[in-house]
Amino acid sequence: MNLVETFGRRFARIATDAVVRRPSLWRLFRRPLAYQFDRLAPNWKAVVKPDHLAPLEAALDALDAVPRRVLDLGTGTGAAARLLAVRWPDAEVTGVDLAERMVEEARRQTPPELADRVRFQVGDADHLAFEDGAFDLVVLANMIPFFAELGRVVAPEGSAAFAFSNGADTPIYVPFDRLRRELEPRGFTHFADFSTGRGSALLATKRTQS
Repeated sequence: MNLVETFGRRFARIATDAVVRRPSLWRLFRRPLAYQFDRLAPNWKAVVKPDHLAPLEAALDALDAVPRRVLDLGTGTGAAARLLAVRWPDAEVTGVDLAERMVEEARRQTPPELADRVRFQVGDADHLAFEDGAFDLVVLANMIPFFAELGRVVAPEGSAAFAFSNGADTPIYVPFDRLRRELEPRGFTHFADFSTGRGSALLATKRTQS
């Protein structure tokens, strides 16, 4: 690992810890992180490990219902979005990323047979351009969570899946107890965690109280 990559990983962890504690600090980290991931976009395949989505898949296996509207936040080059579309052929999948070059790569790598159900757009996860309750499932793979927006866009009975490809050693990582503390006041009442290979995942679901 070279010096630039080491610095990038450390900066991502610093940004994650700061923004989870104080979301208002996102304004300081937004542009540097976008720039960092724009630079990584052309060589992203060399950065990620082949099993980087294994924790996410473990969480998806536990879903009770097939989602029809899925959001992949921090989609990067779209690997998770494409996996979701293949897994659920009737689902409409939207991938959002802050880095324009990542979104360009995601579009380029999406095969024609998925293009009518998978779309990508540049956007800020702190201010999503979607209506309340727009998605049955929101996926965050190695992504900083913005809890207020998650609580807003996940539909009743919907779920959010948080996956970290290298567990607690992932540069962008949030401990599960912190995720639960932030999500419970926003209507998420059921949680399940998973460990597979190097990674870990948490599935949080909104349940209508009987």
